[in-house]
Amino acid sequence: MNTYNWYSTLIKPAWAPSSWLFGPVWTGYAIIAVSFGTVFYKAFTKQIPWVVALPFALNLVFNFAFTPIPFGLKNNLLASLDILLVFGTLIWALYTVWQASLELRWVVYANIPYLLWGYLLLVYN
Repeated sequence: MNTYNWYSTLIKPAWAPSSWLFGPVWTGYAIIAVSFGTVFYKAFTKQIPWVVALPFALNLVFNFAFTPIPFGLKNNLLASLDILLVFGTLIWALYTVWQASLELRWVVYANIPYLLWGYLLLVYN
């Protein structure tokens, strides 16, 4: 069974995000790339400590792991755990960068849509 057919057979709650919403959300990844890239650049150039970049790195690992889990492994329980890890590391990352640098507080504001999306996935999964 291909992925689309498998996904369409899942029983989803009425409040689950509509499929049309996924496209616009993917455009938000450009904002994530720029803001996360800035944090990594600042860490590489020793303008901020590496500990500030750690939750950003973990968030990327968990984020990249998400798609293969529900669509490759077809394991929704593991996917739910991964969403929790994505959301948790994002909160940690934004808190850490807020505390570490006044100059980088824009990263927190730029990632509010990502935070809201993570919350929606966590609550409605």
